Amino acid sequence: MNKMDGMNYAPKGKPNPVVAQGDFVFAAIALDHGHIYGMCNGLVEAGGTLKYVYDRDETRMDAFCRAFPGVKRARSEEEILNDPEVRLVAGAAVTSERCALGLRVMDAGKDYFTDKAPLTTLEQLEQARAKVKQTGRKYAVYYSERLHEEGSVFAGQLIEQGAIGRVIQTIGMGPHRLNAKSRPDWFFVKEKYGGILCDIGSHQIEQFLYYTGAKDANVVRSQIANYNNPDYPELDDFGDAMLAADNGATGYFRVDWFTPNGLGTWGDGRTFILGTEGYIELRKYTNVGAASRGANVFLVNGDRETHYQVEGQVGYPYFGQLILDCLNRTENAMTQEHAFKAAELCVRAQLQAVKLQ
Repeated sequence: MNKMDGMNYAPKGKPNPVVAQGDFVFAAIALDHGHIYGMCNGLVEAGGTLKYVYDRDETRMDAFCRAFPGVKRARSEEEILNDPEVRLVAGAAVTSERCALGLRVMDAGKDYFTDKAPLTTLEQLEQARAKVKQTGRKYAVYYSERLHEEGSVFAGQLIEQGAIGRVIQTIGMGPHRLNAKSRPDWFFVKEKYGGILCDIGSHQIEQFLYYTGAKDANVVRSQIANYNNPDYPELDDFGDAMLAADNGATGYFRVDWFTPNGLGTWGDGRTFILGTEGYIELRKYTNVGAASRGANVFLVNGDRETHYQVEGQVGYPYFGQLILDCLNRTENAMTQEHAFKAAELCVRAQLQAVKLQ
């Protein structure tokens, strides 16, 4: 991955296959966002067999085939959907088109793994919920800032061990570098990308639900703005929101497109997790002024204050769990309700956002 832009986001982990070669065959459809590389790489490292790729753009398929030698170029989406060997389809379509692709995948009897945000409207959410219920298929979501970042994985393990007691608040910061000239046209059309709170805000809301253990939440207030990009009037370059969970926990997050060029990575993502017996800070992609390495976890509790640097040590268990969930029809990687609740709240946050400028 080019650390400067992050658009082809494909973290590399230690291969940890949970199945033998050929036991779990999957395919990729729609390469509109570079997250598809991380999604497929994670599944391959977990033992998945990538059989097909299809995209309307031959150039994108060329690049994908270079990254994954041996993958077959499908002639159409239907060729993949009609192959009984394919168990799951991974897709990173234009955000507003992700739900429709998922419906077609589930109708074909296959599980679906989509990039975040998994949908852009409440109507799409209802369609996805209904199709999951009708078909029994999975609509899994790549919330990469938790699932594909080792510090975030390790923080979850610390919380499960009781290192900071009950989690009562999260604060998330998700700045990104815009790289406007490298972005496709749809990225600047709100109907297509869904708005900043729906898009990159989805990472933050999913983490809030996960770390606090909440099943539901209300969006107390949300805000959006276009402070510095008049050439792209439908772009939100700033957004923030406050949430209150059903278990009493609270959350605040800020997302923006203001990463300065001097930073050596695409965004200084940070998360603060407050518990009744301590706190955790995540400096996910860099430790500014100290080290360019990511996966920095700072723990303070009644026993110690510790800086863990866990890059290359924790791995990405989600992908193996997802494969086994698809094979065994379990929900160990992420429950369907959790994936949909995060999607619902990010859409609601966008819909009720006050426009500041």
